Amino acid sequence: MTGLRPALWLAGVVVLTGTAGASAAPFAYIPNDLSNDVSVLDIATNTVVATVPAVGLLPQGVAVSPDGSHAYVTSEHSNTVSVIAWVTNAAGASVPTVVATVPVGDGPIGVAVTPDGARVYVANINSSTVSVIDTATNAVVATITEGPNPLGVAVSPDGKRVYVANWQANVVGNGTVGVIDTATNTVVTQALTAGLNPTGVAVTPDGSHVYVTNWSTDTVGVIETASNSLVDVVLVGSKPEGVAVTPDGKSVYVVNTGDNTVSVIGTSTNLVVATVPVALAAQTAAVGIYPQGLAITHDGKSVYVANTTANTMSVIATATNTVVGTVPVGNGPVAFGNFIGP
Repeated sequence: MTGLRPALWLAGVVVLTGTAGASAAPFAYIPNDLSNDVSVLDIATNTVVATVPAVGLLPQGVAVSPDGSHAYVTSEHSNTVSVIAWVTNAAGASVPTVVATVPVGDGPIGVAVTPDGARVYVANINSSTVSVIDTATNAVVATITEGPNPLGVAVSPDGKRVYVANWQANVVGNGTVGVIDTATNTVVTQALTAGLNPTGVAVTPDGSHVYVTNWSTDTVGVIETASNSLVDVVLVGSKPEGVAVTPDGKSVYVVNTGDNTVSVIGTSTNLVVATVPVALAAQTAAVGIYPQGLAITHDGKSVYVANTTANTMSVIATATNTVVGTVPVGNGPVAFGNFIGP
């Protein structure tokens, strides 16, 4: 259905591989779609401190609450969202644990949390709906009919709008992004993206623009939120998926699954100012690494990229736009969404 890698299910039981001494931030939560678990990465040390089992089948999407207390993981083949929180176990250690499982629509992938942490929006690609979860009760309180096959989700900084990339939308050669009013949970318009198969979506910190990756046309559409109109199109690498904006709003990072690179867009000009390879030539020639998800740390200094077939995370320093580290994680990391806590 999408550029996100097809499912390959594995049988077996996964156990907790480690614990952190406390639930101090910051952590990254990496869904692994082949081992059906979540690697918890301490980004201060770039080490995996725990592996959370018992999430559903084919976990791919993830969003961390604004206060870092919870992570919401979508499982495409279980039609659920797993809620992860830090819990004190019998030994007195704080460990990340699945504390709730929320049934949603058919094929959940994209997920985002509102700035106040009160609602979670989940894009269900097969049922063409968006589920709205109340985080106080971990129950679905609304189901919104969206465009065809919604995938990526992002919330505006003021929490008033949710932007949803519709994977299969085609309006005169253009994909669409649904714009949802969070006060009424209704779609108020469908904005054009000037490309096909829109996948990832990100909003600038000031809320003025939305950046949307178009998987089939190797472009990023730039939408002005005041008018919900397309104002620019940026040519990037092959098969762009994940996208994120730096906290200062000056740069947009786009992961390109087709050529194992990350494109860096300067928002002042909407031009690509750097292209960062996330695989060695030998890796690319052998099996590739298929990078999909990416997220930026809250200080804006690092970008983490999930390399799905290499079972690693690449760490990019934003000061130099070079890869400065590689971290082994679980089997088949995807991490589609904002997977890094504050």
